[in-house]
Amino acid sequence: MPSLPEAPVPDAIGHAVFDTLRGANAQLERFAWLGDDMALAVWRRDTTEEETAYLRPGHHTLSCYLGGGYRTERNELPGRFGAPGRLCTLPDQHESRWVVRDQLRLLHLYFLPRHFTRRAVVELDREPRELTLADRTFFEDPAIAQLCARLAGLDWDGADERLRANEIAHAALDRLLHTQAELRRDQKLRGGLSPAARRRLAEFIDAHLDQPLTLGMLAAQACLSEFHLARMFRISFGMPPYAWIAARRIDRARSLLARPDLPLQQVADSCGYADLSHFSHRFRAATGVAPSRYRRIIA
Repeated sequence: MPSLPEAPVPDAIGHAVFDTLRGANAQLERFAWLGDDMALAVWRRDTTEEETAYLRPGHHTLSCYLGGGYRTERNELPGRFGAPGRLCTLPDQHESRWVVRDQLRLLHLYFLPRHFTRRAVVELDREPRELTLADRTFFEDPAIAQLCARLAGLDWDGADERLRANEIAHAALDRLLHTQAELRRDQKLRGGLSPAARRRLAEFIDAHLDQPLTLGMLAAQACLSEFHLARMFRISFGMPPYAWIAARRIDRARSLLARPDLPLQQVADSCGYADLSHFSHRFRAATGVAPSRYRRIIA
């Protein structure tokens, strides 16, 4: 059974916050790609005084202080300092400047806006375009801090450990959605589905994941032509119908695999896969491991 490749320590990953620190007086202790376009890094800094700026990075960052930071502050919020267990959220369009003094050690979780907004439809029944991650500095949330501590405690070296880290990272994103989401400012929504149509489609898809779903079936639910449904679905859900359905099937499979007594064939059937081989192929492509191995890892 193939395993995920070992994660090297890169000079750059295309995530602006990571790349900014990599070019500053910061030591990268550990790094891992977690799958799902999420990445983890542990940084250490030891400096008399240094300024670091983040300018519209294009991705979200969750930062958790693991040690030190007592004299590190954000220029826009003078007099507020870091400390172990304190958290910062840096959304994709934020701008900030930081003065780093003395020693600190922190964990960063890098993730894309779609990780955040896709949950808005499923868990909050909100239009993805309405919400973003709040820009928060040195706040406390014991639940998120505990998840970050668990992430820092894993070794990230093997496929199993990275999959465990992926699951914990998703739990952290769920918590962030419910505690650190805010409405986008000056956001004027144009086009897309009505809230009632979006809700009806989301519920219809989840209720019929065990069946073949077609664009025509979805269009009938929204009383639209296939052409208009495809266009407005992408606007309101943040992705085309086929991608949303595929993601929801993987979400359901993850949930069902947490039940050790449920046969794999029944999981495949409940998620709408043609057969066990097709399910295994799709699940491995999404998570990096076969369903049976995933079940053993998360047990």
